[in-house]
Amino acid sequence: MKKAKLLWVDLEMTGLDPEKDRILEVAAIATGWDLEPMAEMTAVVKVPESLMRKRMVGEFWEKNAESRDALMEQNAEGGDVLEAQKQLLQFVEQYFGKEIILAGNSIHQDRKFIDREWPELAQRLHYRMLDVSAWKVYFEGAKGKKFVKREAHRALDDIQGSIEELKWYLSFMKGTAEC
Repeated sequence: MKKAKLLWVDLEMTGLDPEKDRILEVAAIATGWDLEPMAEMTAVVKVPESLMRKRMVGEFWEKNAESRDALMEQNAEGGDVLEAQKQLLQFVEQYFGKEIILAGNSIHQDRKFIDREWPELAQRLHYRMLDVSAWKVYFEGAKGKKFVKREAHRALDDIQGSIEELKWYLSFMKGTAEC
């Protein structure tokens, strides 16, 4: 079987502070350099309801109330955070070789949570990452081009959108872009 090159990951968390917030949901997609999905996995992490109610407040969560409510509702089905790590480790073992490059939008933020909550997975990841948001900054700033990404704020939808977004940026390099 052909080994994947990029581990696309998106996390939904109670907030953005890795010291105070926790992972709620993870999605991962394995792709080659062609960005075509080879496999995907998702997991839900159960966190204390009191933490969710305390941290999932403010303008972002009010604006994305549907996502917040869905995350809160699925929380009861979640497993232990280390069980999610175990599932991710099995996923990378099955689809990747030695080098695992993390990819996604603002993936540096997700990496902070991975380093804190999933140290075994963190040790397997390459120090380099493919961050789609770097392309976003360049294309919006230098070219005035903006990719309109669906904003579901659910891990699997968001990571699929990140792959679509990178394909869109790459289409400009290939000369196939439609504006």
